[in-house]
Parts: sequence; C-alpha cells; structure tokens
Amino acid sequence: MKRSSCVFLSLACVCSLLCAPSIHAAEELPQEATSALKKATSFFTKQVASHGGYLYQYSADLKKREGEGKADVDTVWVQPPGTPAVGMALLEAYELSGEPYLLEAARAAGECLIQGQLRSGGWDAKIDFGDGRERIAYRVLPERAKAMNTTTFDDDKSQSALRLLIRVDEALGFKDERLHEAVEYALAAVVKSQFPNGAWPQRYSEFPRAEDYPVKKAGYPDSWSRTFPGAKYSGFYTFNDNAIADVIDVMFLAHRVYDKAEYLEAAEKAGGFILLAQMPEPQPAWAQQYDLDMHPAWARKFEPPAVTGGESQGILDILMDLYVQTGDRKYLEPIPRALKYLQRSEIEPGKLARFYELKTNRPLYLTKQYELTYDNSDMPTHYGFIVGSGKLSRLADRYEQLSKASPETLARLREVRRPAPPKNAKSLESQVREVIDALDERGAWVEDGELKYHGDDDDTRRVITSRTFMQRLNLLARYVGATKS
Repeated sequence: MKRSSCVFLSLACVCSLLCAPSIHAAEELPQEATSALKKATSFFTKQVASHGGYLYQYSADLKKREGEGKADVDTVWVQPPGTPAVGMALLEAYELSGEPYLLEAARAAGECLIQGQLRSGGWDAKIDFGDGRERIAYRVLPERAKAMNTTTFDDDKSQSALRLLIRVDEALGFKDERLHEAVEYALAAVVKSQFPNGAWPQRYSEFPRAEDYPVKKAGYPDSWSRTFPGAKYSGFYTFNDNAIADVIDVMFLAHRVYDKAEYLEAAEKAGGFILLAQMPEPQPAWAQQYDLDMHPAWARKFEPPAVTGGESQGILDILMDLYVQTGDRKYLEPIPRALKYLQRSEIEPGKLARFYELKTNRPLYLTKQYELTYDNSDMPTHYGFIVGSGKLSRLADRYEQLSKASPETLARLREVRRPAPPKNAKSLESQVREVIDALDERGAWVEDGELKYHGDDDDTRRVITSRTFMQRLNLLARYVGATKS
C-alpha cells in the first residue's frame, strides 16, 4: 500500500513539473503582451515613421521604402494603408488597451497630416517633407503663386485623413487647438467643394460656382464616343472608388462628433445626388462618373461611359446608411429596382461586369490596347473588369430588414459602436503567443514579401508592412484590454 502510494505521488510530482511551465507561461502572457505592444509601437513610431507619417512597406533594414511607388525618407503617404490608416490603428489600439502612449502616437500621425494639409482644405496622395515641399501649397508654409493646391477624394485620401483628425480631436477632448482648427478648416472646405446637386468631384483646387452647375437628373446621351477622348475628368461628379460614399461617411462622423447641422445637411444633399444619378430603365443603377449634363462619361482610358456593376453595389449600402441616419424612406425607394437590375445582369453566378453598355446592357471590356470590346479574353490585368456579386444577397437582406425596422431599431443602429476587447482573453492566447514570437529584437515584424517598385533583389524579399503592423497591433491591444477588464 505504501509502495503504490509512493508511485502515485511520484507520478503526481512528475505531472506537476511537466504542467508548471505552461501554467507559468499562461500567467506571464498578459505582461509579455503588454511589453510586446509597447515594443512594436516604439519601433514603428520611432524607427519606421518619418516626420510622424508612414508608407505601405519597407525593406527589413528600412533602407528601401514604398507607397504607390518608390519613396524616400522625406515622403509619407496619405492614401490608405498610409499615415491615416496607421494613425487610426494606433488610436483604436489605445481605445482597446487604455495605454496612453498609443494616443500620443496617433496624435503624432495627426500632426504629420496637419503638416500636409493643403490650402484647398484637404490632402493629396502623399506629403513631401523634402526638396519639393515649397512647390506645394501646404497651409503651414507661406503662400506661393502656382503652388500645387489640389485636394483629392480619390481612394479615400482626404477622407481618411480627416476621419483620423476628427477621431483624435474627440479623444483629446477638443483641447488641442491647432488640431481642432485644422479639422474645422478641412470640414468647411469639404462643404464648400460640394456641387449644387450634392455631388463631389474626384479632386478640386477651386470651389464650384453654383451658376456653372445646373441641377439635372441622370439620363442617356444621344451618342457617345467609343474611343477615349483624353479629356480631363477630375471635375466630374464621381462615384469611382466610392469617393462620394467616403465623404458622406466623414460628414456623418463630423455631425456626430461636433453636432453641427451643416455636416448632416451635406450628407443628405449628397444623398439627393445619388437619387438624381440613378439611371432610368432599362439600367436603373449608377455610372462611375457623370459629366455636367449628368450623362455617364469617360474617365481614364479604361473607364468608359457605362453603368457599373461595381460601384453600384456600394451606392446601395450608402443609401441604406442614409436611411438609418435620417429615417427618410426616400433613400430606400431606388433600391429594389437597382437590386433586380444587378441580379439579372450577372454574367455568371457570383459575377458582374464592371461596365455595361448604355441601353443595350451588354458587358463591356477593354483589350490590352485599350479598345472597347464585348470579349473578355484580352483584358488588361491592372484593373478589375469583372467584379463579384456575392454582396447582392447581403444587400437584399439588409434592405428587407431596414424596410421593416421600427424607429427604435433605427435609433439603436445609429448608436456608436467602438471596438471593444473580447470578454474572454483566453480565446486569443495562441494567436498572441504567435505574434509575440514573431517579433524581432528591434520590435519589428519582418515577413516574406516583395517590394513592388524596387526590383527583385534579395533585400527586397524580406519586408515590414504597415498592414501587418496594424493587424498585429490590434490583436495585442484586444488581448491586453481583455486582461484588464
């Protein structure tokens, strides 16, 4: 009996010794995650950042840098996933974890954007802190004749910058007067740049005069050129790349944060443009861009006048967002016929053409020589001429739910939902351990990849990317926040 008891005790001791390290490691993980969060943030904000701003990716040794092209240490990018995107990731990590240094890091990204704000109110694709800086009309510099002063809404550039500044302004309790003034200046410019019909251009350097832009409803032109005319399109009424939808989103945010009616009015005015821009039968959806006569128009040489199966889906979402924010059912009215049109226009299950020929609704493509065709066998590869339609079922479901929603339900949908850490930190432990182990001695996450614009040298195949930093920062912040709650 004594012998078997000793055996039992020995086995128990062995088990205890074997299990102790994993239990000990689990107990230490919250502290390790907190340290890793700070170490990764310190590396990215002090060694990767330049002038407080960011690019898309870097060589592992930080000697080579890229945004949408090669960049030097005096150039940072505004277009996501550049400076505003990284700044927002830092801000959300602060909200998740409560670590004050993350708010300061987000504030530094906001300061970089202030240094790059144009006199026209918004931002270009990038910010130059080098030799070319004085040729650009940055607000912080003395005014110079002929300086580049073009604000762009393309690819969420100015919108993402303004979104970050608004959120940082709110997080700081509106106490940073310089930052707050930059936000007010930008928002005033957005409102002034809106066309009388409620649209916004892709980019602008001057504000529109109402008399030059009569309000009209969309229609089909009597004829249109099948060859690219080479005309400027930047001042057209532009849905391309969800430009107007992104501005509307910023106006909703500004109205919520500052409670000024003019921002909600601008969003509703843009909603009015969406209603005007819906094409008549037989194609009751939307074009990517319209000329001043409200006819679908050419933009770039691979973007013909057409009804789009791409941006039309995003427009349906923004119409429903407008309904949620306002409760006005006029924003729901266009949706059923647009959905039916898109559903019957599928070129195969789950796919739509990006462009449909006006009136005939035949799918339009371009060859590699940029000639219009109905054949999709020789398309350029840099652009999506075929888009997914899987979103249509979700849009239809959302429409059905909203069309039956009570005022109380709409009010709940308007409530702000900030990112929150999970209630159970344990569910994240394996992922957290993995990203901590992947951190190098500097605090960098280096991975296999490719610098797109630097050739195929060995030193361009191990990279540091803003996207990976943002994703892993979020994971660590969620875990740290969960361990505190």
